[in-house]
Amino acid sequence: MRTAEKRYSSGVIRSALRRRGVPPVIPTRSNERPDPEFDRDAYRERNRVERLINRLKQFRRIATRYEKRAVNYLAMITIAAILQWL
Repeated sequence: MRTAEKRYSSGVIRSALRRRGVPPVIPTRSNERPDPEFDRDAYRERNRVERLINRLKQFRRIATRYEKRAVNYLAMITIAAILQWL
């Protein structure tokens, strides 16, 4: 499922997403009419995931994709997540 950010919110983009069956997960801007279909809970979860990814990217091996094999990359993400959790 694809989403967009608040700064890209417009009537044209929202209608194009609706035609594709993508539910709105971003809030409307202050100069737009409020969208009653906006899913606030999904937006909060999306925000949490984005913040986690930004924290994980502080590890150079993850940000630069130093590990080329998917298994090794997943292992580095797991280690970084454990370090963040501790």
